[in-house]
Amino acid sequence: MSRALRTVILIGALYLAIGLIFSALAGSASSHKIQVVWRLLAYLVSAAVFSAHVAYEYLRLRSAPRIAAWHAAAAVALGAFGLAVAANLHARFGPAATRHAIGVAIIAWPVLCGLPAFVVAFAATAVLSRIRPQRIEPLH
Repeated sequence: MSRALRTVILIGALYLAIGLIFSALAGSASSHKIQVVWRLLAYLVSAAVFSAHVAYEYLRLRSAPRIAAWHAAAAVALGAFGLAVAANLHARFGPAATRHAIGVAIIAWPVLCGLPAFVVAFAATAVLSRIRPQRIEPLH
């Protein structure tokens, strides 16, 4: 398994963990304001993970902007898929009030999260490539 694939899986699992942990914290909050704070923190932590992943792909692995964006978007989509599976399980086995048809989330959430992630990551790495071009080392 390549380092990039392992990274995508690891970061995708991290997004899933962030979503589940912060969702549980928001669900146990005593007020709506605290729920909003937990949700905002989930977005901020996810944004930090996303930024670090894009930077790692471009600066450390020296991936081209398109490849770095693809890997970052794949991790986001994988995390969204995991959250969609968790939501479906919760709807199926949770309280009767939450049993509604969310099967479409299995496809929709990865697409609705992955596509914008690709665009943002591609734009970020394109800007980085203008600010800090990658040096291609000659083969010996």
